[in-house]
Amino acid sequence: MTLPTTVLGSTGFSITRIGLGTWAIGGGGWQGGWGPQEDDDSVATIHGAVAAGINWIDTAAAYGLGHSEEVVGRAVAELPDAERPLVFTKCGLVWDEGATTVHNVLAPESIRRECDDSLRRLRVEAIDLYQMHWPTWDETPIENSWATMAALVDEGKVRAIGLSNFDLDDVARCEAVRHVDTLQPELNMISRDAAADRLRWAAEHGTGVIVYSPMGSGLLTGSFSRERVAQLPADDWRPGHPNFQEPQLSRNLELVERLRPIADRLGTTLPGLAVAWALAWPMVAGAIVGARRPDEVEGWIGASEVELTPDELDAIADAIGDTGAGSGPARPTETRVGR
Repeated sequence: MTLPTTVLGSTGFSITRIGLGTWAIGGGGWQGGWGPQEDDDSVATIHGAVAAGINWIDTAAAYGLGHSEEVVGRAVAELPDAERPLVFTKCGLVWDEGATTVHNVLAPESIRRECDDSLRRLRVEAIDLYQMHWPTWDETPIENSWATMAALVDEGKVRAIGLSNFDLDDVARCEAVRHVDTLQPELNMISRDAAADRLRWAAEHGTGVIVYSPMGSGLLTGSFSRERVAQLPADDWRPGHPNFQEPQLSRNLELVERLRPIADRLGTTLPGLAVAWALAWPMVAGAIVGARRPDEVEGWIGASEVELTPDELDAIADAIGDTGAGSGPARPTETRVGR
C-alpha cells in the first residue's frame, strides 16, 4: 500500500504522514502504562502497520521502562532489510532498578547512557531520530543537554535530533546551540495549545513537526463512555488525567457526538477524522497514531488521504466551541503542507 509522504523538516527523511506510536505496547505495571499488553499482538501490529505502508515508528525508552523499545527492536529485526521502517525514540525519563516510576534527567552522562541502552534494545547501529522527551528536573542547563544530543549526531549514534514536550523558550535556547531538527508536541481536537505557538515557530525555522496523541489518547475514537473510563485497569494512566475526569470528560464526550455526522459525511471513521484534523495544520509533517492490535490500524490508516474542506473545518471548530472542549486554536488558518 502506498501512503502520502512528505519530507520531515531538514532531516532529509521522507516519511509517511502517519507513523505508528508504541506508547501503549510498553504495557502496564509502570507510571504511564495503558494496562496489560501481549507482546505477540504488539509485534503483529507493527508488522501490519508496515505492510499497510507506514515507514516510521515512534517509541521512547520510558514506555514500559524499556519494554516498548525491546518489542520494537524484535519486530523490526524480523522484517527484511528493505522493509524496515525508520525508528524514532526519546531520552530524558529514567528509572531506578525495580521501580515503576520515572524521573526527568537530562544530564549529559545520562543522555549518553540512555542512548547506548536504546541502541541495544532497538538492535540498531544508529537511531534515526533521537528526541529529548520532557524538560529535566535536575539543574542541567538545557544548552548542555542539547550539546550532548548534537555530539551524538557527530559521532554517528543518531541521525537527527528533536524536542518533544518543551516550551518555546527552551526550544529557542536549543536552537542557539544547534538546529532543532524536529518538534513533537501533543495536538488533537482537545489539546490544541501547540497550534498557538510551536507550529508557527517551526514554520519560521525549517523545523519538522510530528504530533502525538491525535486521537486524544482514545477519547476521540468514539469508543469511550463514562462507564468505560470507570472500568479501565488500575495500571492505566488515563483515569488520573483531567481529560478523563469531570467536567472535561462530559465536554469531550459531547464533542465526539458532534463529530460523528461529520465523519459519516466524509465516509471515514472517528479515528480517521481525528487524525486528518491533526494533519490539516500547517507544518505538521506527520501524526503519531497508536495501536495495540492490527485491526486498530485499519480504523485510521486512510486518514492521511482524507481531505477536510473549509466547511468541514468550520463545522469541527463550531463543535469545539459549542462544547467547550479543550483549549487552544480550533481551526487551521492556512493550507496544510506535504501534499
